Amino acid sequence: MIIREAKLSDAKGIAKVHVDSWKNTYKNILPTEYLEKLSYEQRTELWVRNISKVDHYVFVAENNNGEVIGFTDGGKRAENEIEGSGDLTSIYILDQFQGQGIGSKLVNKLFTKLKALGYEKIFVEVLEDNQSKRFYKRLGARLEKTEKINIGNQDLDLLIYVWSNIDPVLYQTRGKRKAD
Repeated sequence: MIIREAKLSDAKGIAKVHVDSWKNTYKNILPTEYLEKLSYEQRTELWVRNISKVDHYVFVAENNNGEVIGFTDGGKRAENEIEGSGDLTSIYILDQFQGQGIGSKLVNKLFTKLKALGYEKIFVEVLEDNQSKRFYKRLGARLEKTEKINIGNQDLDLLIYVWSNIDPVLYQTRGKRKAD
């Protein structure tokens, strides 16, 4: 498995992971009709734009067959006005590859980049019913605040977690990686 910076040619693979992960992760959280409308084509266009953005960083996990099996992205959201802080925007891994340390390796790669840019504090948003919040807590994130959000005409609680110092996360996720 390789963790590397995404290329435009990865957009289709990222979109597949994104859609498939949403359909699994949010199956009992978001309305079924909303999830059924998600399309690989729309998400591919989204990821072409995301990968092309300046100051936005996308990393992929690729299996031995060269297929994208997970990704993460981040940078600094426009609404984040806190100096010295950035955002982990998303992280998704196909179900069959979860629990293998891929998430930690992706976080390490993104946080290494964000630290090099001078970010010390990192925010991540997660729906309250999304179990990935346990992953963030294991990495030392603490709940900063809760907001209301509407997705698919459903009101949900959005939890905003923060790492006030990313050095412990980098240490915890460093692992032994193959050269990327």
